[in-house]
Amino acid sequence: MWKNILVITGSPRKKGNSDLVADAFISGARKVGHIVKKEQAAFLNIKPCQSCRQCFQNKKAFCMDDDFNKIAPLIEDADIVVFSTPLYWFSFPSQLKMLIDKFYPFSIGKRSLKGKECAILVCGEDINDSAFDGILDSYDLIVDYLNWMDIGKLYFKGLNEKGDIKNTEGLKNS
Repeated sequence: MWKNILVITGSPRKKGNSDLVADAFISGARKVGHIVKKEQAAFLNIKPCQSCRQCFQNKKAFCMDDDFNKIAPLIEDADIVVFSTPLYWFSFPSQLKMLIDKFYPFSIGKRSLKGKECAILVCGEDINDSAFDGILDSYDLIVDYLNWMDIGKLYFKGLNEKGDIKNTEGLKNS
């Protein structure tokens, strides 16, 4: 049975390693019949949460006009949410983190996201497994808080230059 998949990327580098991993994942998912939508957080106009607690009033997820109001319905409609991201300082890049922070309106607006599946694909320069602990621990906390089910975590080490993933088995594994 097909699923509706939302892939959210975090890289500000078009056709960078995590973007290529996302595209490989999307290609594979589409080949088996899933419907996939890709959103690139780095190129969205996402403003930080203002803690105004006005979420989902006036038919908008966020009180101000930003691109999260366009992304929120995609998140709600998705059966699976996949994060594909570079590793920045042992965590998510700020562009993606700001979008993740905006999941808060779903709680305030009493809009349940329970029951979704999710996965994370991470590319990083570091060659030490422990360098990925911060992002994977954050991801696990997000999954637990949202009552989602993790269906996979892949991380790719030793990638710095644009396209380095092409010289690994990474695109085949994603």
